[in-house]
Amino acid sequence: MSRLQRLWRNQTRVDFPELWKKALRVSAALILISVVALLVRGVNLGIEFEGGTVWEATAPDVSTAEVRDALRGVDQADAKIQFVGGDVLRVRAELDATDASSVAEVSLALANLTGQGLDDISFNSISSSWGGEITTKAIRALIVFFIVVAFYITLTLEWRMALAALVAVAHDIVITVGIYALFQFEVTPATVIAFLTIMGYSLYDTLVVFDKNRDYQRRSALVGRATYTRIMNSALNTVLMRSVNTTITSVLPVLSMLIIGTLILGAVTLAEFAVALIIGLLVGTYSSLFVAAPAVTWLKERQPEFAELRERLEARAQSRGTSVHGVEDAQVGPSPSRSAAPPAGSPRRPPQSGTAIPPRPRKRKRR
Repeated sequence: MSRLQRLWRNQTRVDFPELWKKALRVSAALILISVVALLVRGVNLGIEFEGGTVWEATAPDVSTAEVRDALRGVDQADAKIQFVGGDVLRVRAELDATDASSVAEVSLALANLTGQGLDDISFNSISSSWGGEITTKAIRALIVFFIVVAFYITLTLEWRMALAALVAVAHDIVITVGIYALFQFEVTPATVIAFLTIMGYSLYDTLVVFDKNRDYQRRSALVGRATYTRIMNSALNTVLMRSVNTTITSVLPVLSMLIIGTLILGAVTLAEFAVALIIGLLVGTYSSLFVAAPAVTWLKERQPEFAELRERLEARAQSRGTSVHGVEDAQVGPSPSRSAAPPAGSPRRPPQSGTAIPPRPRKRKRR
């Protein structure tokens, strides 16, 4: 069978501990890029967080340079200019709602540029104090989320798994926010809701891996015969296909929402929500396999009982002249059947001496 067929039948034997080393370098590179993007470019916060005024108008034949020249005449050359939904012009300036004269001047300039009336130029003003309040509440929601999740996982599983899950969630947030900073996607309340959604998804996928790993630890055939690393590797191979299927079935509708909402309906809010979801779903699946799992394995392998078990298995493997992975795989894997028939076409072995089954005695004929 090919690798794809084995994956589809959930018969994979991927050596995840070897992949963790490569994944660590990938995660480190992504985090470094994200941190640099945050420090250099910063996050493009929406008007709901920073306050100001936003104008929107239909402008199919207007360029960014023409909009910039029109705004320069009303002392708003530093305003943010963006085209959304194809031909919808969005201008954002740091004007307070109380400055009615400046707001009216910008509206008149955009009306003259686009050839529309003042009633066709929509604008929305939000004070900076209200934006600061929204920012504070968003940060508070993230902190409460982390505390509740850590408390729940500690009660249901253990604190090491809770710590590893939070590390994976922090990994997802940093990379997702870094991508937003790198490409200057606007962060709106819809984006914050998407962040909370993808954190819940990432935790769900991580808890499935941890629960399967705990189930393997309870099996009597594995107690004292396999290190925590090999048990985690078996758990990851078991849930790999499930994680792939869940990710595909989650990304496809979100991708449809992004394409339909942006290109057909022109709904900007749907696009902002969908972009964060797609990034978070992909990063969340990756972190559950290559961040949370190695993090909890690293913590568990330093427990005295698991460290002693590893030393004992390494000593046993050294005495047999094999690697510790080979000994564990022989113990974790299914034992061969004693009555298994030889494959078709293979020559039959002659019975060895002392093990051949004696012939059945013949019955005497009655006369």
